[in-house]
Amino acid sequence: MKSYGGRHRTVFLVLLRVVWTAVCAAVLVVSGVAWSTVSTISTGVERSYAIPDDVPRSTSGRNILIMGLTTRLDLHGEPLPDDVLRRMQAGESDRGGYNANTLILLRVPVSGPAVAMSVPRDNLVPLASGGEGKIKEAYGRAKIAEEERLRAAGQHDPRTLERAGREAGRRAQVRTVSAFLNQPVDHLVEISLIGFFHIAEGLGGVDVCLRAATKDPLSGADFPAGPQHLDAGQALSFVRQRHGLPDGDLGRTRRQQAFLAAVAKRLKGADVGVVRAMADMAKQDVVLDAAFDLAEFTTNLPSEVRFETLPIEGGARVGGLDVNRVDPAKVQAKVTELATAPPPPPPDDGVPCVD
Repeated sequence: MKSYGGRHRTVFLVLLRVVWTAVCAAVLVVSGVAWSTVSTISTGVERSYAIPDDVPRSTSGRNILIMGLTTRLDLHGEPLPDDVLRRMQAGESDRGGYNANTLILLRVPVSGPAVAMSVPRDNLVPLASGGEGKIKEAYGRAKIAEEERLRAAGQHDPRTLERAGREAGRRAQVRTVSAFLNQPVDHLVEISLIGFFHIAEGLGGVDVCLRAATKDPLSGADFPAGPQHLDAGQALSFVRQRHGLPDGDLGRTRRQQAFLAAVAKRLKGADVGVVRAMADMAKQDVVLDAAFDLAEFTTNLPSEVRFETLPIEGGARVGGLDVNRVDPAKVQAKVTELATAPPPPPPDDGVPCVD
């Protein structure tokens, strides 16, 4: 598939290029912003202990797992305001569950360009909790199991259950992806669906380009062909649409990458005030692992990021569900290839056109 690259000036921008995303991760700052701003973001964002201190670590760089959740709830499991849900055009608060519909392994080498590897969400893989399932399901299954365990032990406080359940979900998702890719995970970034909306809203919308007109009532997508500016609600529909696309979910992955490339392009021209406002917004939506030292990370920030989508073998029907057949050996070989010698990104030639 085509990859999208561009020059980045900051950690904030790098993570935005690879999160919903995502987005992915909308948590840091542009270069030139005062150190006090970095410190404020670092101490204000939600932290996770899902990656133990004693797990294996990368030796020639760092692997950051970026997880985009489908939930329409906030970080405490509370419903979003009705007016926000209406503008998101993503249905009611009880939709979506806790699937990790976006999974990106961001490989940041000691030197040279970084590579963001998208893992198709419907890959049929062994799950950390046991058995097989779609890779996106590791989070939600573990969350439910942990909450049931705690209820059986007498715990009924909703926020305690939500926090413990999400931590179990993060642990399971990290272990599942790490085993499937045969790569250690050094850090994690989690962002929910509202994060995509907040990113686009904070920027006043984004510019995208479509090869053909498209309409999908399930996602709310209704776009003409060609270059166009999308508001926050439209942008969320743009990244959520999969019905009516030539490649289905893989087409949606390219949509997400194009959206993040558009965010990066917009941020390049943004002033410090806009970035600070978005950083404050990110605290509502983003979770980082406890060991993610943002200040240290800024000292070795890559200037380039390339997107890749990891291979699948084709579709299959298993237990009444549509899944992706995968060859773990081929996937792991591709990851190793990209992690050890990522190709240079293409020139930054503006907003890419996608299906």
